[in-house]
Amino acid sequence: MTAIDPVGVKVTLASGQVLSADRIVLAPGIEFDEVPGLGTSDRMPHAWKAGTQTSLLASQLAAMPSGGTAILSIPKVPYRCPPGPYERACLLADWMKVNKPGSKLLVLDANADFTAEKDNFSQAFYGLHANVIQYVTNAEVTQADPATMTLNTTQGQFKGDVVNLIPRQRAGTLVTANGLANTTEGRFAGVDVLSYASTVAGAGKVHIIGDSSATTQPKAGHIANQEAKVCADAIVRLLAGGTPDPAPVTSSACYSTITMTQASWLTAVFQYNAASASMQAVAASSAASVGWSSGDYRDMGTWFNALMADTFA
Repeated sequence: MTAIDPVGVKVTLASGQVLSADRIVLAPGIEFDEVPGLGTSDRMPHAWKAGTQTSLLASQLAAMPSGGTAILSIPKVPYRCPPGPYERACLLADWMKVNKPGSKLLVLDANADFTAEKDNFSQAFYGLHANVIQYVTNAEVTQADPATMTLNTTQGQFKGDVVNLIPRQRAGTLVTANGLANTTEGRFAGVDVLSYASTVAGAGKVHIIGDSSATTQPKAGHIANQEAKVCADAIVRLLAGGTPDPAPVTSSACYSTITMTQASWLTAVFQYNAASASMQAVAASSAASVGWSSGDYRDMGTWFNALMADTFA
């Protein structure tokens, strides 16, 4: 799909063919803000979309000298996978201890504090990985200089041998280009979480799920899976002349690698709140691990395989 008509409920394919629909479901993921000074340089990869960027970051880390400095920047919320940057920092720190002795990892967080799993990540940053990680909060990147491998931030200037620059994020182009990004500073799509239909006037037959939507649920793969099921159920009901389920429930599970062999976990359940018209976390049904373990690391693989099998069945 290269374009959509939200009001006429039509999509245009790359071939130029136009298809008409009763409903359109979009899951275009995220795009990145431009970082001043970065341009098209690949010297500071984000690696927040798997593929060439991931391989590029890996090769840069492998070439970094022992005793060097790596930088990981964390964008302002909301962004894809709330615990992800902190998890990556822990993995990098654990890897650097073995492969790049004496090296440091500067974590520049645009947010005021950990945005997920604060207890476990703070113990990991200030305890287990304290000899590697330097954590700087409220450090929003304002300018990048790939030539000198320098980042200017709201907390000063930082220079590294490797820079993993993760820019601020917004909904995929199919959402923003069609005026459907009507919340969060025009970054993400407002939706009715009973059906994930767009809240933009006249676009109610376009449903937006996953990272592009703006809800009270985290932007994570497990939640995207749950949103898809709620959306599909609602569409089946609507096409039959009915109304969506008035009380949907979604659940989320997340494992975070704290070392190359150990992980922590976090679970949450969300239930529709009619008063706020949003999905609210059910405190009694949410939990988190106390610390991390190799057993949780093994469970992570089981969880991931099950989620992928269900999502792509």
